[in-house]
Amino acid sequence: MKMMTLKNKNGMMMKVCDVGGIVPVLTAPDVRGRYEDVVLGAPGVLPNANYFGCLVGRVGNRIDKGMFKLGGKTYRLTKNNKVNTLHGGTVGFDSRVWAMRKFEAPDGPAVELTYFSPNGEEGFPGNLFTRVVYTLTHDDAWRIEYLAVTDEATPVNLTQHVYFNLTGCKRDILEHELQLFCGSYTPSDKHLIPTGEVATVAGTPLDFRKPMAIGARIGEKFPALKNAGGGYDNNFVIDRKQPSSAGQKTCATLVRCARVREPESGRVMECWTTEPCVQLYTSNMMSPMTGKKGVRYGKHFGLCLETQQPPNAINCPILGNTVLRPGETYRQTTEYRFSAE
Repeated sequence: MKMMTLKNKNGMMMKVCDVGGIVPVLTAPDVRGRYEDVVLGAPGVLPNANYFGCLVGRVGNRIDKGMFKLGGKTYRLTKNNKVNTLHGGTVGFDSRVWAMRKFEAPDGPAVELTYFSPNGEEGFPGNLFTRVVYTLTHDDAWRIEYLAVTDEATPVNLTQHVYFNLTGCKRDILEHELQLFCGSYTPSDKHLIPTGEVATVAGTPLDFRKPMAIGARIGEKFPALKNAGGGYDNNFVIDRKQPSSAGQKTCATLVRCARVREPESGRVMECWTTEPCVQLYTSNMMSPMTGKKGVRYGKHFGLCLETQQPPNAINCPILGNTVLRPGETYRQTTEYRFSAE
């Protein structure tokens, strides 16, 4: 296992592991200018049953019954989430060893991660080459740029499964104030597979269009919260009719999908992406465990904002398109921007 360290001119620091592209450490400033680690992780980085800070693929999130049809052929994947395939299967991108190269990008230190996924890995068709670049910018942002190419049609839906805790990982995230720039979501069944509908968040505890403490409505009796184990594990559709900024090395534009503020430290994190959706997960299924520095983690101790295409889109194309074909290039960019107020 290899580790690389990035540090920007302000003193913000990130560590990157070659196994799964895991980010076990990421610091961010509070209102006093103090940098503290704001991501969860296992004491020794591995094992990583909770997907702490890792890249997930080929297909992030769930694929219904671990199967799909493409080009007239049925593909059966390894199942690792009851009857479904989750985050690429039993040995997904989160567990693979990535080649790493450190370099200096125009706006901050960076690490390039590359991985070649052979035809048939975890049941997926085609040879897939993936390149991901992490940049720690000098204005305190973590930029993630994804690229993938294939020699055979295959589903691709990459994301990062980092758990944030803006307290400096001292207590749970229920008092974090969350705003989602999302007016709708995709309802799902008891196995968290989307039903194919797109519904408004209005009048539901999933309405974060105005800033709201994550814990304010997390205990309400609402199907989407019950199915997710007593909290949020929902795919939101991002409102793209809002101010945007040019994507880095992409032809798409970045739009803001989320803003999180931790009241005591004053830390603020904004998530910007070129993707159409974002999955909000509040660690509902995390069993009590000892994390980094001996801190006890448990339910609702971390917050994930996984930018993505909708879950199970390969089986429900009305929700989105995850098929990558030969001659095409998969690209997406996500940024987590940090500040304090």
